[in-house]
Amino acid sequence: MSMSNPYFAALIAAAGAVLLHGIVVLGRYLLGKAIAKTGRSGPKVRTLVSLAASAAEFCIYFVALGYILTQFGVSVTTYLASASILGLAIAFGSQGLVQDVVTGLTIVVTDIFNVGEMLEVSGQVGIVEDFGMRFTVLRNANGALVYVPNRNIAAVTKYPRRHIRCHVDITLAEDSGLAGRMAETAEQAARAIVQQYPAIFLRPPSFARADIEDPARPVFRITFRIWPGRGGPIEGSFRQELLQRMKAIEDDFADWRVSVNTEVEVRNYQADLMQKARALLHFAGRGD
Repeated sequence: MSMSNPYFAALIAAAGAVLLHGIVVLGRYLLGKAIAKTGRSGPKVRTLVSLAASAAEFCIYFVALGYILTQFGVSVTTYLASASILGLAIAFGSQGLVQDVVTGLTIVVTDIFNVGEMLEVSGQVGIVEDFGMRFTVLRNANGALVYVPNRNIAAVTKYPRRHIRCHVDITLAEDSGLAGRMAETAEQAARAIVQQYPAIFLRPPSFARADIEDPARPVFRITFRIWPGRGGPIEGSFRQELLQRMKAIEDDFADWRVSVNTEVEVRNYQADLMQKARALLHFAGRGD
């Protein structure tokens, strides 16, 4: 058959498009295998590769279809004009999709967050499990996956340490015997609430005694590391439980002597680097 035959030319164009499509799919697969080894930034790179592959596939079939239509007498101008009108109609009908893609590209380019970080976006708090061109996937405190459309990401709050610290300070009695009983009772209450609300806490509580203002009245501090926005039981029922237990030990124990404060723990990158350096030196020493 001659290329002057429109059916034969159309068949060749279609076969060429399918072949090129296969090459693009194979390339995306091979790149995906390589990207899987890049760590937390892998999903972002994978998203860019997927977008580039989708654009290449569209261009392949767009050009192939235009070539086939020209073989049957349809002018290129008519084809492009029809495609423009159809593209406008699709764009108006899928504005949400376009917004998702644009926002997704912005997140990729600006490197706002990565997989594995804890965020608060659109009223949802969770650890980033995956990131795509349409959705950002979070795993919340209950273990559920939350799919947040990228167009709804207006403000992002990051928690560098993947938790917030909740400090419960108890001003102990001046008498050392009573102070010791209070501290022991507070530890027991702290361990009890961790067992009662396990989904709130990310680590076991820590305990410390410090002379903050009055050396004669030491302060016993309980530090919880919790999910952001989940400190209600500590500020409410746990504080009331502590007050009841403290008043059972000391009759005139005042409510102000139990305070609850929360703070975001800022990541100390210098300390992290020092810790990694020490680990490398230790490993090198073991190798010798």
